Amino acid sequence: MRTLILLILILLLIGALPAWPYSAQWGYYPSGGLGTVLVIVLILWLLGYV
Repeated sequence: MRTLILLILILLLIGALPAWPYSAQWGYYPSGGLGTVLVIVLILWLLGYV
């Protein structure tokens, strides 16, 4: 389970990078969403649910 969550988070991190010219206009939305997911996973991990 932990390996799956780690793999998904790594894929999200790669996907949030502005690699294409049109994605530069997205602003902070992809990385902000990823940060929110990371905070939720971190809280769940600290509480022992993950």
